Amino acid sequence: MPEKTPSLSRAIAKRLQDIYPDWDADVLASQIIEAFWPDGSHRRKRARKPSNHLWSQHDALLITYGNSIEDGVHKPLDLLHDFLHCYMKGAVNGVHVLPFFPYTSDDGFAVSDFRAVNPQLGDWPDINRIGAEFKLMSDLVLNHVSSQGAWFNAYRQGQNPFDQFFFEASPDDDLSQVVRPRTTPLLQEVETSNGPKHVWCTFSHDQIDVDFRNPQVLLEFLRIIRLHVDNGVEIIRLDAVAFLWKIVGTPCIHLQQTHDIIKLMRMLCDYAEEPVVLITETNVPKAENLSYFGNRDEAHVIYNFPLPPLILHAMMAGNARTLAKWSRGMPPAPLGCAYLNFTASHDGIGMRPAEGLLPEDEKAQVIATIKDIGGLVSMRALPDGGEAPYELNCTYFDAMSRTFKGKDYWHFERFLCSQTIVMSLEGIPAFYIHSMLATPNDHASVEKRGMNRAINRHRWDYPTLREHISDAGTMQSRVLKALTDRLKLRGEQLAFHPNATQFTVNTGDERVFGVWRQSLDRVQSLFALHNVSDEAVTLSRSALNLIDDEGWHDLLSGDAIGTDDHEITLAPYQCRWITNSAQS
Repeated sequence: MPEKTPSLSRAIAKRLQDIYPDWDADVLASQIIEAFWPDGSHRRKRARKPSNHLWSQHDALLITYGNSIEDGVHKPLDLLHDFLHCYMKGAVNGVHVLPFFPYTSDDGFAVSDFRAVNPQLGDWPDINRIGAEFKLMSDLVLNHVSSQGAWFNAYRQGQNPFDQFFFEASPDDDLSQVVRPRTTPLLQEVETSNGPKHVWCTFSHDQIDVDFRNPQVLLEFLRIIRLHVDNGVEIIRLDAVAFLWKIVGTPCIHLQQTHDIIKLMRMLCDYAEEPVVLITETNVPKAENLSYFGNRDEAHVIYNFPLPPLILHAMMAGNARTLAKWSRGMPPAPLGCAYLNFTASHDGIGMRPAEGLLPEDEKAQVIATIKDIGGLVSMRALPDGGEAPYELNCTYFDAMSRTFKGKDYWHFERFLCSQTIVMSLEGIPAFYIHSMLATPNDHASVEKRGMNRAINRHRWDYPTLREHISDAGTMQSRVLKALTDRLKLRGEQLAFHPNATQFTVNTGDERVFGVWRQSLDRVQSLFALHNVSDEAVTLSRSALNLIDDEGWHDLLSGDAIGTDDHEITLAPYQCRWITNSAQS
């Protein structure tokens, strides 16, 4: 088929020269276009220019496994669709269904077949049904595959092209600098038709790293992205993408070729007729994470990974000093880019993003408090052979049950405050289903499955869950109603557009974390205030600089803020969204 967009082909070829200098860039560019647009359609004549129109203040995501809700009778994806339709409509407009493919371990992240839906969950029509009502995010687990999947079995048998699909190294290589998120051995010896080989395993020995030095690997993953998009996926999450490219003798993380491959994917997405958003999952410190925006030509969205540990610390310590300092130092997302804000996900509360932000003694306090709650700590291997805390394993709801002072009766209010901070910040808010449902730590699953992360991966029996939700006295009912009501209200405010202006407010009291948001049209101003302490706090009106000739009111309480009100009081863990009369 003749090339209809020469400029696209040239742009791809130019990018490929940096990634694959030994290959014919023009030939490979044609193969890439054919892989992403196999029928030659659904392609724009010009690239979509960076803008803030891919999302709005109405955007909010629910994060869930396909089987977080079960009943033993119906397909879990059908139950998830019912839950979304009955309880989340109007509160969130998107859903991240965690890996829904056949797998062998790591709760879906050791994929054995990228083209099928796990039959224990449902099938593609069930995914399509969810995607028809909600913006759908899927995982592209592109760093590794299952050791028991067809790709790796073909590799061991020496079958072309899979015999060149996996990254091999020697135990004699200098691997001392390699950055690891796990403590298991990096290399695994396997028998192949060509003799014993040592394959690279960043995460586990059931997750074998593919070798992107072979462009056939890239082409195969581009075909998988196209399959997802054709099935209604609008957001592609690049799982563990920071580890993608390896060069022996280096840290093997954040290498330039990794960034170049993401930029290539972004280029393809910008030429796609369908709105396709790329989000990078890079659980690393701030500067490294921000680098994945590139020059507005890489990820559309990056996770705000420091938020979970910093909000956790603020709520436990009863002061927002560190959270506010970090917030003041965060740059606005570039045009056409956005942050994804969250406190909880299917993984633990990452501690690497807190490096350089939380003092070691306060980090130790957080870890000790999580252990007192019944949470767990997972470690990572250091290049010198030591270990360091990698993540805290605890549901975020249970994490809010105690402060550095100990247990108290503010559990619900403290948790609600923590989630409201996520709603208030620049970016798109995302909420794990077990935060929405106030799910407690699942210690039985940890014991049964032998993995720390199981503590935060409970599977609800749907009839039991519906009973809890219908009972206004349960935490499930109280939390779900409070969060969904607040999200619906948030969606009505232009000042909460993901790219609306944000300034961190110096409230004059470290117990109150405040940000000022202004809508893109500069009409609506909104002061989001969050008391992270168990004490009532009074702020002076002058600290907020409320303009006297505008009418101000608190969206959350309904209280009017008159010109004679020289002080604004926040009860323990109270949040206020103080805005002028202009709303969307």
